[in-house]
Amino acid sequence: MQLGLENKKKMMWAAVLGVVAVLAMAYEIIPMFTGPSTPASSAQAAAPVATHATARPGTKPGKKPRVENLDPTLRLDLLATSEQTVYAGTGRNIFVSQAEDVVIPKPIAPGSPDAKTDPGKYPGPPTIPPPPPIPLKFYGFASSPGEPKKIFLKQNEDVFVAGEGEIVNRRYKVIRISPTSVEIQDMVYSGPPQNIPLTQG
Repeated sequence: MQLGLENKKKMMWAAVLGVVAVLAMAYEIIPMFTGPSTPASSAQAAAPVATHATARPGTKPGKKPRVENLDPTLRLDLLATSEQTVYAGTGRNIFVSQAEDVVIPKPIAPGSPDAKTDPGKYPGPPTIPPPPPIPLKFYGFASSPGEPKKIFLKQNEDVFVAGEGEIVNRRYKVIRISPTSVEIQDMVYSGPPQNIPLTQG
């Protein structure tokens, strides 16, 4: 007997839950098929949004925001007043870089540079000092006939043997060897190569 009562209770709960589910579904589905109640109510709902849109962010909290006129009607009276506006300028032609009646005064005396009167005020271009003389002495040839030209170069107590295109003492490059002199380029100072004559001893 108790089994029958338990089945009835379960059936009643299932029916109650089914009714609640049907009501919930009806509550969700019915507004989708029905539109807004009246056009006036939708216009009233949209009106506060328009007033908030016209309020400017920079207005003070004490002042009421100025409601701008959003009427798209063409105002012919405002257009007529703007057409009657006449430009009243200073008389200068804005399309010309300079007025024609302006006369540029000519200098009374020919100008002269101030460098002659005050040389310290306007110094001339900086003078580049000449490179120091190369401290090498060319005192003989180190090559036999038929071999590439090589020479003896001396700096203080050091003696170097070099040919054309070689660098001596990590600074001086031998450019050209002639029978009476040699041209050497200082690699530190930019300038023309220096000519060192052949010396004896």
